[in-house]
Amino acid sequence: QVQLVESGGGLVQPGGSLRLSCAASGINFVVYDMGWYRQAPGKQRELVAAITRAAYTNYADSVKGRFTISRDNAKNTLYLQMNSLKPEDTAVYYCNAHIRIVRDLDYWGQGTQVTVSS
Repeated sequence: QVQLVESGGGLVQPGGSLRLSCAASGINFVVYDMGWYRQAPGKQRELVAAITRAAYTNYADSVKGRFTISRDNAKNTLYLQMNSLKPEDTAVYYCNAHIRIVRDLDYWGQGTQVTVSS
């Protein structure tokens, strides 16, 4: 079955860095568009960064210049390098795999907590 397993979250001080990973299995990773979303308490889930199967990227305005999304198709793994973290980056971060075959098909990981606090 399809599994997206996030790792790398934790507690970090403002200004610090974290690197999230998402290991995918059960899908042909190379043909999927991949993304990172986050959800803070009391807020809707929002797109943080996305990378297409052709490696085109886009970012939420709030993270541009601080976060970098990348993928390693040989390892079926998605990454999110987060630098200059701010308290408002605190959220549960989710990995998403998306493909359109007649209709949209989405898979989600279980999420990893990122807390930015002094």
